[in-house]
Amino acid sequence: MAVADRSPASPLVGAVPALLLVSEVLRAPLGGILSRLSAVLDAVVPHPAVAELATNCAFSPFRTAGREDLAARITSAELAPLFASVPAGRPWQGTAAVGGAGRPVLAVMSDVTPRKALLVLVRDDAAPLPEEAAGTVQALWDLVTAHRERLSAEATPGPLARSRAMAGERARVIAELGDAHTAALTGLLSVLRARDLDDAAARGRAIDLAVTALAEQRAAAARDSAAAEEPAGEAFERLAATLRPLLGHGPVRLELAPPEPARRERALAAGVAHAARAVVRATVLAVLEQDPVHRVHVSWQVSAAELRARVRDDGPGDLTAAALAARRVGERLDVLGGRLDVDAVPGWGTTVTASIPLAPPRVARPDPLGPLGEREVEVLAHLARGHRNRTIARELHISESTVKFHVANILAKLGVATRGEAAARFHAAA
Repeated sequence: MAVADRSPASPLVGAVPALLLVSEVLRAPLGGILSRLSAVLDAVVPHPAVAELATNCAFSPFRTAGREDLAARITSAELAPLFASVPAGRPWQGTAAVGGAGRPVLAVMSDVTPRKALLVLVRDDAAPLPEEAAGTVQALWDLVTAHRERLSAEATPGPLARSRAMAGERARVIAELGDAHTAALTGLLSVLRARDLDDAAARGRAIDLAVTALAEQRAAAARDSAAAEEPAGEAFERLAATLRPLLGHGPVRLELAPPEPARRERALAAGVAHAARAVVRATVLAVLEQDPVHRVHVSWQVSAAELRARVRDDGPGDLTAAALAARRVGERLDVLGGRLDVDAVPGWGTTVTASIPLAPPRVARPDPLGPLGEREVEVLAHLARGHRNRTIARELHISESTVKFHVANILAKLGVATRGEAAARFHAAA
């Protein structure tokens, strides 16, 4: 068995026609990428069949392409030992049990995704391949894997379009509020300046203008609220509409539990609702990678303080927080100050709970000593104890001139004029 190192130099990768072929591979539909890639690589490594095992794919982590009588006999169980043993970035050549028999293969592993992806070319010829040929296969497989990962990580068209629409609507509403405010003030000024109106008539005209302006402002504020918020019930129905197609035609039963009727009209910030839907969808996709899974239960609970989105399954109970981290679940929650809890019971299933606070996050008080460097804080601590420059220099093993330099910087950064004021700032921050 020979191991070939990754090689950046390749006749295929360096040629313009080859780049055009790579472009054709990346432009293929997701379901046709493997077949297109196999056709391109056949000029470098002739092979009757190809298989892949990409565990970051929720619904079809295992695929085959090529000669039908051979590709149909390849199983994911045959690829599992290669997935566990082939190092990322180092193509492996040898004989492996593939398609029910020992066959010469070239296996390459890509680590451009957190969960890695394996490509296996099943060959007719057992002669060792040149390193540049194996390196070409590795480079193209890395490229294809990265392309797929980018597609899966990007926002789905529906939420993205809604986000842009809401942003445009909010901009329009804000502009309307500004125009209405300007018009109201202009009208009031014209009434106050009018010389042909007595006090009673001017007062009546001003009241009419103010009432009209307030009505328009409230209407615009309501439109702005509709663009910035979603009722909890409607937000959950949007989630359900994206989940039903995923599980509607498969063996996994989807159970949906919307917020309680009394809470369905509770307004959720649009960002909170969108993040909750994204977290639940990512979690469901991770759940479906388990085997077996027969039931997935999705529920939302809305309280005065938080939205709690829960996904529960009856799978093997081996889902981990790390698997969800690979889908950026934690990142989405961190932005909103939320938290993630994973309760997995082997043999019984997993419950994933995402909790998102509904109150605005508290703004942390700025650190009054934040502008200071580590050494400057040490010098300030001595100042706060009443030490003179000579004592500070001796304690910190620096020169007195260096101490004077630090003190000048401390006074400038804290915006104070004396050592006493700087000491007071230190004690206030303690």
